Amino acid sequence: MKTVIIKYNAGNICSVSFALDRLGVNAVVTDDPEEIRAADKVIFPGVGEASSAMRYLRERKLDQLIIGLKQPVLGICVGMQLMCKHSEENDATCMGIFDVNVKRFQSPVDNGLKIPQIGWNNITGLYSTLFEHVPENSYMYFVHSYYAELGSDTVATTNYVINYSAALQKDNFYAVQFHTEKSATEGQKILENFLKL
Repeated sequence: MKTVIIKYNAGNICSVSFALDRLGVNAVVTDDPEEIRAADKVIFPGVGEASSAMRYLRERKLDQLIIGLKQPVLGICVGMQLMCKHSEENDATCMGIFDVNVKRFQSPVDNGLKIPQIGWNNITGLYSTLFEHVPENSYMYFVHSYYAELGSDTVATTNYVINYSAALQKDNFYAVQFHTEKSATEGQKILENFLKL
């Protein structure tokens, strides 16, 4: 099985690679279209800013490549947000794989919640093969100031200021807002489940 991590200017590639190494998977890190198309599994990680990441992808036609993939694809964090329709982060038009928008947290002054959300939070309503043997209310590690709205593609939910999509799934596209590679045993199980799809 060939697993590819897409290389672009918003990737948290090292930590994802290390997590896959722990599972005995030697992933190829690449932005080569032919290598990506030939992969059995594709991981699209992300840390950074949406509009510049989308500009980078469009300049290299990687956005259209990703949209056209037929094998299982996993977006992580900003990777998930770029797979949505639009992000409020610098008014970025994204790939539109998932029919939801990405919005900035608006934290009420009186609740003491800080933006960005940094740390552990539980996920609920788990509805995907991605979460097989992952208990309801498992805690995952989040770092983000923007969130994907709830929608028909939502397969897990969490709450920070507002209920939002912790995970999305449509056809062969899977995505999580949290960092699987930093989410201990349960995060590793989600990666395992993805690799088994």
